[in-house]
Amino acid sequence: MAQSLGAQTLDPSKAQQGLPARATAADYQTQGKVGNVTIGAEFTGHGIPSVQQPLNSEDYVAVEVGLFGPADARLTIGAADFSLRVNGKKDLLPSQPWGLVAKNVKDLEWVSPDAVPGESKSKGSVSGGGGGQAGSPPPLPPKVPIDVLRGWQLAVRNAALAQGDRALPQAGLVFFPYRGKVANIRSLELIYEGPAGTVSLTLQ
Repeated sequence: MAQSLGAQTLDPSKAQQGLPARATAADYQTQGKVGNVTIGAEFTGHGIPSVQQPLNSEDYVAVEVGLFGPADARLTIGAADFSLRVNGKKDLLPSQPWGLVAKNVKDLEWVSPDAVPGESKSKGSVSGGGGGQAGSPPPLPPKVPIDVLRGWQLAVRNAALAQGDRALPQAGLVFFPYRGKVANIRSLELIYEGPAGTVSLTLQ
């Protein structure tokens, strides 16, 4: 299924960037108001929700953001308007372009069409017939076909928050570098500093 999805999304011009905005900002985990703009935000961890398929990144975490305003409102949006404070640390995590995230994104449910049934989820299994010996290196992960990789990368692009002068509402993902376990995050704060003003949203 991942292969067909990848093939369907190879042309980015056929998909509008961003995620569908929810009905209101109140439909997100947390909300904050700055000027005449209301921001809704929800932490997705290392998971990357997208219209095509759920993906995952070991090196980045994402926050789904929804920007709402009065009728006919517009806002100049930039991913750099957002930063993330983890566990109260002074240094903020800056947002990163979707292209960096897309370099190592993966679909955790993807299985190689060449995989032998029963082998794909067996740690340490070796296709040599005699079983793996103690101390032997784990088998190499299967190589993902280029069209599937491109499909995953474009899914990240299509889910990223659209930038530039935009009519509201707008919604999409903003990405931040973080390799740690989500379970180790005790507090999380999304900071917006952009044309609308400055506001801090507590995510957890």
